[in-house]
Amino acid sequence: MEDAILVNLQSFIKEMGNDFAFLDRQKRITVDAVDYRIDLLFFHRGLKRLVAIDLKLGKFKPEYEGQMLLYLRYLNRNDRKEGEGSPIGLILCSQGNTEHIEYLMLDDGNIKVAQYFTQLPDKKILSEKLNKAIAIAKENFSLNK
Repeated sequence: MEDAILVNLQSFIKEMGNDFAFLDRQKRITVDAVDYRIDLLFFHRGLKRLVAIDLKLGKFKPEYEGQMLLYLRYLNRNDRKEGEGSPIGLILCSQGNTEHIEYLMLDDGNIKVAQYFTQLPDKKILSEKLNKAIAIAKENFSLNK
């Protein structure tokens, strides 16, 4: 999945919105002499935040939240620049299981979970969903200011 995204990186970024800037792939972070890798790292110009994206095969598992929290706290301490907001994380899973996500209340924090599709829906539907997600993110950001 990651290779497919990077081959079409320009299209992928445009689908996410005009304010995303690609920073790194497989960004290595080291905690207690253990190496971890953030699949994709972006910066969102409008939100002024780093955006860590973790790609997962299968359904969401609760341990993914802990892994993303580690990434976000590391980025917050070591990579965040003055004037930027706290980093946010996006976990993309190939299959959905919303009940886990609801119980963990991930929609309330800086970690979001979404399902990616191996076969894209109609372009019009995809565009509508993406625009709706961007509008929600902007609304949430303005409420948290």
